[in-house]
Amino acid sequence: MSDWPILHEYAPSGNCYKIRMTAALLDYPIERREYDIMQGETRTPTFLAEVNPNGRIPVLQVGDQFLPESNAACFWLADGTHLVPYDRFERADMLHWMFWEQYNHEPNVATLRFWMKWVGEANFTDIQRAQVPVKQQAGAAALKLMDAHLAGREWLVGADLSLADIALYAYTHVAEDSGLFALADYPAVQAWIARVEAEPGFVAMGA
Repeated sequence: MSDWPILHEYAPSGNCYKIRMTAALLDYPIERREYDIMQGETRTPTFLAEVNPNGRIPVLQVGDQFLPESNAACFWLADGTHLVPYDRFERADMLHWMFWEQYNHEPNVATLRFWMKWVGEANFTDIQRAQVPVKQQAGAAALKLMDAHLAGREWLVGADLSLADIALYAYTHVAEDSGLFALADYPAVQAWIARVEAEPGFVAMGA
């Protein structure tokens, strides 16, 4: 075993992808350890005891320490680098977008992607079925807010790519996977996606 951090992950997850992309953009080597969430591999007694008692991934393992939550893991990798703004306000604004991603964007855009692509409409509970239009409306509102903010600017915060862009790119660029969003409706977001993908060191989700 090397001294590199270990990413405990499910590769199709955007939350896991954020961490891989952060590491790639920084040329920071990490090991990857895959779990199949569809088979309950993060709910086993061993995983709960040794990796994350919350039974969720991603988790970034640093030596014998375990750091859950995708945006926290991204911050651990990027702290002190060009992906975290030096300016105090811009640094706080980066965190604002990362918090917003987890509260307003991911619970709608990412959840619908998972439900539609992995769970399947035929297997929806009554609660899920009732929540689809609500989450679709909230997800569209999140994408519209991003589009308005990105109109006339290149990045979410400041003049350069930051963790805010990485955190929001992860699920935004695959928003159409659910069949419920059309990125063509958000031209500033589409242009921003292209800029992220042109960054040196960028890796695609499936890499």
